[in-house]
Amino acid sequence: MRKLKEFPAIETERLILSQLKEEDLPFVTEYLQDKIFSDVTSNIPYPYTGEHARFWMKMSWESFENNTGYTFAVRNKEGQILGAIGLHDRDDDKAELGYWMGKPFWNKGYITEAATALIDFGFNELQINKIYATYFLDNPASGRIMEKIGMEKEALLKQHLKKDGKYIDVMMYSILKNK
Repeated sequence: MRKLKEFPAIETERLILSQLKEEDLPFVTEYLQDKIFSDVTSNIPYPYTGEHARFWMKMSWESFENNTGYTFAVRNKEGQILGAIGLHDRDDDKAELGYWMGKPFWNKGYITEAATALIDFGFNELQINKIYATYFLDNPASGRIMEKIGMEKEALLKQHLKKDGKYIDVMMYSILKNK
């Protein structure tokens, strides 16, 4: 993953993707209170506390400093955080795409718009060759987003994650820089 000196801001038609800020913490904590986020992700606990949000933000800043990832706040044009999206280095010129969106902003195409911009950023700015993402099988909406942004189904990863003492199958999608 190519190292950038400063954290970038990416603008799309309706959104601004930018670095997380301290003032985002109360919104992140509020958005992630719903148990649905814990149910459909591997790394969002329930209940979600301000301490979790602070730790996540610290880790996102460190991943940028260490050149292992970029976690962007997904904002509307007024600057309000709606969710987050990131690319995280997995060596060999590939990165994992991950995202979440606050429930009031679901079904508006925001993640599709942000992910499209982030894939372009990953291929063109970071010189990544492959971007992949996974989703829990009981979250097919995430799979539809992956298809909309040009990813193709790659594999069913059986018992790939362990959450709350249970092994979980996930579907993996990917997109290559040069198809």
